[in-house]
Amino acid sequence: MGGGVLILLDTCALVFVALAPERLSAEALHAIEEGEENGSLACCDFSLWEIAMLIARGQLDPGTDTLSFLKLVLASRVIRPLPITPEIAKISANDALFAHHDPADRIIAATALHYGGPLVTCDQALQAVKGLKIIW
Repeated sequence: MGGGVLILLDTCALVFVALAPERLSAEALHAIEEGEENGSLACCDFSLWEIAMLIARGQLDPGTDTLSFLKLVLASRVIRPLPITPEIAKISANDALFAHHDPADRIIAATALHYGGPLVTCDQALQAVKGLKIIW
């Protein structure tokens, strides 16, 4: 990754970047643009699964097939998907950190905590995660 602080995009931010950039807050857009310049944009690989499921269930229409859309999302801003590591899995299982039990939210937040960078998200539930820096 680049020289800047890692900026992790949540599932909602990935979708908005690709399909509805006007829905990004000014602060979120600034962070994304800065991360793109620094080569420090990333997402949790679990977000790709979430997007694929939204498409499969008819809750998201990207106007193209799922694989093409996922590749487009990543390429559009040079976003690097980060895998779930043993350390991230351990953080995500810590009930003291998480007020809710959504596995995707836990894994995405744990990824941001592990790498120490902010998470770009509009998800209100993630604001309660201790130590997580949120940009929105």
